[in-house]
Amino acid sequence: MKQAAVCLIALVLSLICITPVTAGEGDASMNALGEKLLKQLWTNIRKGDMEALGLMTTAGFQSVHQFGANDKAQEMALIKGLAIDSYLLSQIKVTGTDSVIVASYFVSVAETIKGERLSKTPAPRLTVFVKQGDAWHWLAHANLKPLQ
Repeated sequence: MKQAAVCLIALVLSLICITPVTAGEGDASMNALGEKLLKQLWTNIRKGDMEALGLMTTAGFQSVHQFGANDKAQEMALIKGLAIDSYLLSQIKVTGTDSVIVASYFVSVAETIKGERLSKTPAPRLTVFVKQGDAWHWLAHANLKPLQ
């Protein structure tokens, strides 16, 4: 688990470091775009819109949870069973470059993971989007909410 989290952080840092920085923390357009992408992602998750999620997620997607890492297919299967009624995003912080957006935030959401219904207690997440051509895609996700 710790190794997967370290790998995700290393991936994010390497993507940011190899791309020339054109926008960063505090850039209003970067913040607005990051929040828009994040809200669209969570809306698709809440609705269970697997087609939209599949299209917006890169083939090389990876997530990390308390139980380990998921690839794209595993994450899509997990999302199908979340049973989310509503969610609330807060403390959103967006940084990035011309081709990478990193959003850290808290989400309050009751969800079912690995058969366990988790509380709505706000928990930190990290979501990464990458620009491919003219479109932004979901590249990586870290769910830092502990299973209980």
